[in-house]
Amino acid sequence: MLDNPTLNQNPIKINRALISVFDKTGVVEFAQILHELGVEILSTGGTAKALRAANIPIIDVSDYTHFPEIMDGRVKTINPLVEGGILGLRDKHSNDAKSNQIQWIDLVVCNLYPFFETISRKGCDLALALENVDIGGPTMIRSAAKNVGWVCAVVAPANYTIIMDELKSNGELSFKTRKQLSTKAFGHTAKYDTIIHNYLKDEKLSEDFSITFEKHSEMRYGENPHQSAASYKIPGNEERNILNATIHQGKKLSYNNIMDADGALACVREFERPACVVVKHSNPCGVAIGTNLLDVYTRAFNADSISAFGGIVAFNRTCTKDVAIAISKVFVEIVLAPNFEPDALDIFTKKKNLRILGVGEFGERQPKVEVRNIDGGLLVQDVDTKIISREDLTVVTDKQPTDEEIETALFTWKVLRHAKSNGILIAKNNTSVGLGAGQVSRVDAVNMALRKGGENVKGGVLASDAFFPFRDSIDAIGNTGVSAVIQPGGSIRDQEVIDACNEYGIAMVFTGIRCFKH
Repeated sequence: MLDNPTLNQNPIKINRALISVFDKTGVVEFAQILHELGVEILSTGGTAKALRAANIPIIDVSDYTHFPEIMDGRVKTINPLVEGGILGLRDKHSNDAKSNQIQWIDLVVCNLYPFFETISRKGCDLALALENVDIGGPTMIRSAAKNVGWVCAVVAPANYTIIMDELKSNGELSFKTRKQLSTKAFGHTAKYDTIIHNYLKDEKLSEDFSITFEKHSEMRYGENPHQSAASYKIPGNEERNILNATIHQGKKLSYNNIMDADGALACVREFERPACVVVKHSNPCGVAIGTNLLDVYTRAFNADSISAFGGIVAFNRTCTKDVAIAISKVFVEIVLAPNFEPDALDIFTKKKNLRILGVGEFGERQPKVEVRNIDGGLLVQDVDTKIISREDLTVVTDKQPTDEEIETALFTWKVLRHAKSNGILIAKNNTSVGLGAGQVSRVDAVNMALRKGGENVKGGVLASDAFFPFRDSIDAIGNTGVSAVIQPGGSIRDQEVIDACNEYGIAMVFTGIRCFKH
């Protein structure tokens, strides 16, 4: 290592380029410009073949190194003549280069085989995955990115224009451009290595937790206009989600749009029967299931029509013409569904600002991990996809719940875990009635749900996302007509709460688990 390293920040001339890319978008045109500018081109494999087919003069790396590709192509660019030509400092290592017949390589154009595509193939095993781990490519990219004082690394076809424009205008590349592209190069190899790491590790939450994303879209602002924001997606991810949805019409999705739409999609995926979920500020303010989609939408929207104003409407079935007509009479920000009838799309075109998202056919939510930022690190956990059934419930009161109340209780539980804690939900007839979410006191959440539900809470089932610490919540619902309660249980005052239910003739079941969402 150099004791006192210095960094050349002057413009450099490009005399020799090494081009070896998987993504060949625009590479022929780029190489043609380099050739016209008098740049000598070294190349390998499929890239060399593509450039030759376009009558662009190139020198095979194996001819330059006088060493053939060996071991089925595993070894071809890892050679002192290549790495020395990239890594050498022009102002310090010229004698080494001359004595070892190393020629300077000023531009490295290289991108890597998308490893995610390999591991996504049906039948891919460890041997196939490892065979597709690129060694020479990352080595060249990192070498060029490290030696940014004298070399430019280019990993994205989108950046070819930057190089061409500067070389045409000035005949040289500025340090500003080299540094910018060096940063992207290190990001390219970091993403590549992270995907490999996540594929190979056995533990879901291993000692080293690595994540990598690629930009999906730039946004006008974040949660508030003074915050900048962008969305990023997992490389290669083609799952049914908001970032992969087809936007049939409407403005680009905002930060809040994506947050709410993602929450709506997560909630509506809970149900096998036709369902509609209306979300406002990340909370499901109206949810219903049934058989007729128009009826389901009407019940979900009317569950809290005031909160639904400007909300997100999500379906798990194809949106029909009749439903589109009904939605067009109110103001909502987004409608999302697996698909839309052509007539429904025609109707929606009359409301140009309404965003219409086609997610494609989707199934139930799958186990995965979710990540949240905190100062200095991350919190990582399993997504709550646990399904509870009738058999998981324990009746703890004198009054036994009816079959209908059990069915409603299970419905409320699926919805409630998508609402902010402390959360209380009242529902009946497979429709939400009143939601109290995001409260710092459980009894406050109960009172909010009662206020939202009004007279409709009579005969309803109340769900609590965590145990009742006191009987005050039961006292609050005692004379309202709420007929049953579902809650986790586990409080030191469980018996006090059970006794309160018995006093009011309310049935109660324990789930044994809670469903907090912070």
